[in-house]
Amino acid sequence: MSASPIALVVGASRGLGLLMARALLDRDRRVIIAARDADELAQAAELLRAGRPGDSAPRDAADIQTRVCDVRDREAVHALVEEIERDLGPIETAITVAGIIQAGPAESMQYSHFEDAINTMTWGPIHVAMAVLPGMRARRAGHIGTVASLGGMVAAPHLLPYSTAKFGAVGFSDGLAAELSGTGVTATTIAPGLMRTGGHEHALFTGKPEQEYAWFAPSASLPLVSIDADRAAARYVDAVLDGRPMVTSTPLAWIGIRARGLAPGLTTRVMGLANRALPDAPEGEAPTIPGRQAAQRLSGVAKKVVDGLSVLGTRAARRNNERAQDLTEGPAADSAQNPAPGRDRQ
Repeated sequence: MSASPIALVVGASRGLGLLMARALLDRDRRVIIAARDADELAQAAELLRAGRPGDSAPRDAADIQTRVCDVRDREAVHALVEEIERDLGPIETAITVAGIIQAGPAESMQYSHFEDAINTMTWGPIHVAMAVLPGMRARRAGHIGTVASLGGMVAAPHLLPYSTAKFGAVGFSDGLAAELSGTGVTATTIAPGLMRTGGHEHALFTGKPEQEYAWFAPSASLPLVSIDADRAAARYVDAVLDGRPMVTSTPLAWIGIRARGLAPGLTTRVMGLANRALPDAPEGEAPTIPGRQAAQRLSGVAKKVVDGLSVLGTRAARRNNERAQDLTEGPAADSAQNPAPGRDRQ
């Protein structure tokens, strides 16, 4: 087996996680990709082994392995790390990418939206980091990357559970980086702005789902607002391997972070003005559905406009395994379609 360093990417079955796994392979790492869905993982591994169009040869299958693991489950994450280090070797790099986006007005959000977001995007990075840290500290070497978000530094309207969880991820990762100073182990906070991963098709929408999708999908697709995800993934991986404390990518993210730091009150007021332009909450209980279902509710001119503005994101969804599964099975789909009173699951 190859002696290349081992990288674990949790939440790598599609989107940014898949692209970061590919960037790690480009940098001569053996990569273990982990996620909750075995079928998505199998398709992701096939995409990674096939390489990019124009590659002279497929990847060595031994350099790409998959593991089913729910990042929300602390014991499962620790068992995964123990198994990898026992059977394959020490983990040099561990990156947590797993995430969930729920878009809609605060009035339509349930407690369960916050629970799902926090368990995945705050506890998830904590579980992974705490599992790999003992070995990395003992070796006095290693890299930990946490994919947070611009939304973890500037709270955008209609993304309240997401921002709540990402603020927690930023606080944990940034604090960890300081505590690891001088140990040989590094922690990098990754704060992306909008990227063209195709993730709008897997995002969840509540309130008036089709109207929420109509603003979100173009925002995650237009070139002047979002960035090419392949290029962003390469930059983030380099930052993690270099041990940089923080990295972002888009000009809007850079501006947003600095504006929040210099004028937090003004930034919040600007976000408040943006909130007034977004759809209001409906009366009564609101459904929570994935993006592809929300898109199907659009019709006529609205559908043509949104589809046209989202074309680059739609192409990215096809490339990045975002269509491997449409949340049509498991507890996420069951409760999204049939929510219990006061509670929607992811």
